[in-house]
Amino acid sequence: MTALHDVAIVGAGLAGLRAAAMLARSGRDVVVLDAGDDVGGRQRTDVVDGFRLDRGFQVLNPRYDALARAVDLADLDLRAFPVGVRVVRGTRSDVLAHPLRHPGMLPATIAGALSGLVSPADVVGAARWLMPALVRPASVADGPDATLHEAWDRAGLTGPLRRSVLEPFLTGVLADDGAETSAVYATLLTRLFALGRPGVPAQGIAVLPRRLAALARAAGADIRLSHAVDAIDVRDDRAEIGVVGGDTVAAREVIVAVGGDQVSRLTGEPAPAMRGLQTWWFGTDAGAPASALLTVDGERSGPIVNSVVMSRTAPDYAPSGRHLVSASCLLRDAADEASVRAQLTRMWGGEAASWELLRRDDIPNALPALGAPMRHRSPARLSERVVLAGDHRETPSIAGALVSGERAAQAILG
Repeated sequence: MTALHDVAIVGAGLAGLRAAAMLARSGRDVVVLDAGDDVGGRQRTDVVDGFRLDRGFQVLNPRYDALARAVDLADLDLRAFPVGVRVVRGTRSDVLAHPLRHPGMLPATIAGALSGLVSPADVVGAARWLMPALVRPASVADGPDATLHEAWDRAGLTGPLRRSVLEPFLTGVLADDGAETSAVYATLLTRLFALGRPGVPAQGIAVLPRRLAALARAAGADIRLSHAVDAIDVRDDRAEIGVVGGDTVAAREVIVAVGGDQVSRLTGEPAPAMRGLQTWWFGTDAGAPASALLTVDGERSGPIVNSVVMSRTAPDYAPSGRHLVSASCLLRDAADEASVRAQLTRMWGGEAASWELLRRDDIPNALPALGAPMRHRSPARLSERVVLAGDHRETPSIAGALVSGERAAQAILG
């Protein structure tokens, strides 16, 4: 006779693993099923020729409250990127860095601002836009919403700081340049970038889900990999989960913690709108660009929205004597290698033409779309026996996935 678990969780991504740890610690009999050969969903790291390649360019912000609740940040061994950007326009390269975090970059930042990147009107507009989020974030969260572009227009932020810095920077974060994204969400997210020190675990983004999985297993959760779920049959007293090529798993309740592209298949719920990103990974020799700053093309002269030398911040991302460079694009732009290399040459110099292409990551479902007005959090419980989790139920971020996992566990425990 099939064992009846308290809770079955479909998906060993961040949301599913967070829920599993909380439920197992509360004494529930929990089984987690995932089609992959490792935990993490999109938060995966592969070793290719000695390089650590995450599945797309991803960062962790220690300012996320949900991250600190889920794990001990010291266990992640985070390597923080500089808080600032390097902006390339034609043959010119300028720096805008946080003056308090990087006082040594202050002369370069002043020179960058005076180069035409920041007009007096931009300073006023940026203050009107971001200052309320820095001082009273609740007033922004509870206030009216529009698209980010509309919010910038209202604030008078219409000059080069917007066009050459904010738009390309946030495009890589939101998978949208702000024309469709909620201003409330984008503004509060920018606040966290201003206050935090985003970075990556020294051994790759996969460290986070593996740590979550270790905590869940230590609490008693059973995590079964290579267990693809093809159906969920809800009965009066249980949910029966069909596993491809395996035995049916039965549980009193089930948490469906899959990506937005899989929700409809397993639950019949409408699939959320998703946005795609593409990341190109290049290996260089010891003569890689020296800057560790995230670099944007202020003229938007090609498909790349940002690029960074990962190993200047996290040396273990590359083998000894070499460096790793990422270049991210919107997937919809259908970039080819020739156009990417041409733009990298303008952004980093002629040596980019000979960098070794290690891999290209096409991620069609990188982030759920979050338009204006910003939706309220979606209910975790779908029915008496089915609960949903994932960043598509919260905000399109690592924090959103973790919070969603917490809410799913609370829906069952409550």
